Amino acid sequence: MNRNKKILILTSAHLCRNPRVVKEATTLGAAGYDVTVMSISVQDRFEKIDLELMRGLPFKRVVIDYAANTVTARITDFMQRSATWLARKMCSELEIETAQTLGPAHALLRFARTFPADLTIVHTEIPIWAAQHLIKDGRKVAVDVEDWYSEDLLYADRQSRPIQLLRHAEEFALRHSVYASTTAQSMADELAKRYRCPTPIVLRNTFPLQKNPRTESAQETPVPSFIWCSQTIGPGRGLELFFAAWARTTKPSQVFLVGDEKPGYRAKLMSRLPESRRADLKFIPLVTPEELPRKLAEFDIGLALEPRWPLNKDITISNKILQYMNAGLAIIASETAGQMEVVNAAPGCGFIVSSHETTEYAAKLDELIGDRARLRAMQAVSRAAAENIFCWEHEVPRLLAAVEKALAN
Repeated sequence: MNRNKKILILTSAHLCRNPRVVKEATTLGAAGYDVTVMSISVQDRFEKIDLELMRGLPFKRVVIDYAANTVTARITDFMQRSATWLARKMCSELEIETAQTLGPAHALLRFARTFPADLTIVHTEIPIWAAQHLIKDGRKVAVDVEDWYSEDLLYADRQSRPIQLLRHAEEFALRHSVYASTTAQSMADELAKRYRCPTPIVLRNTFPLQKNPRTESAQETPVPSFIWCSQTIGPGRGLELFFAAWARTTKPSQVFLVGDEKPGYRAKLMSRLPESRRADLKFIPLVTPEELPRKLAEFDIGLALEPRWPLNKDITISNKILQYMNAGLAIIASETAGQMEVVNAAPGCGFIVSSHETTEYAAKLDELIGDRARLRAMQAVSRAAAENIFCWEHEVPRLLAAVEKALAN
């Protein structure tokens, strides 16, 4: 056993926006490892949530703090943002790719090099870039590809992305890491094919099995309710097609969207709906990770509407579909390879919708919201799949086995 070993987990995201890191660090800390998460703090709002989130968790956290209310932090943050803005301008206009385009990459690498660890696990794009340098330093590094960063984002956003730099970093990390992990079998297979690397192990982005799911609630909603949740409510998430179909349904229902709204997006969605349906669309501000399971269990049907482009969206498994199952909701999912992995493993939990038409889409919605018995049956299948397959408790043995083997070698 190597349970006294030091493990460093690198992420460039706030913990409240990177639950996979929290689950991994908590699991390894509870197993007896000395775990430290190193992250970047950029927003005071999220920093406060992170501090609250850390209470009672079995790992330590250190940050590069750009959010502190001090003169030094404000100056450093301004300089950092200015450098990143300039780097992105050079990338989009001159096709000059640097790590600064991603954000404070060099600052995180310098910080990581000062911290001794027997194993370093990298998450998110900046740490994956840093991994190649840490490996060359002689560090033992594992890489977790939660998203395929060089194959992500809409076309307009990719113009200021260092795509070739990211691809080189991903390829090096996947080929030279002590192990690699990702979220779906479709993602693991595609990464192995593209980069000619060992097939990553699959650690699904599930969550600890929650108490009090929808299936245990005796209280029914007045009309069937749809829920969609994400960190950001905005374009490119499949919402536009859903509302085009939902606007054509004839039976009453309500839709709730949880997340931070992109400016102007609410008005765009409302403009797609007939005036008689607009009162049935509700917006809920982003909730904390601790509050989200309870909030989801208040609704009936979870919407997992990811598009098939970019490639990353097609072959990963979204957090939301697994959270819906955990909460005991019926599932409506778009036909991405990753989400079909989930729905095919739990026949009867919901149904797949096409991303190209609305007539059949609307008919399926109407049929479901008009049949409470069918809805309850789907919810029961969904929750059972969470209990038997899609919960974090089933991923823990694979994670611990990978870490123990990496430390033993």
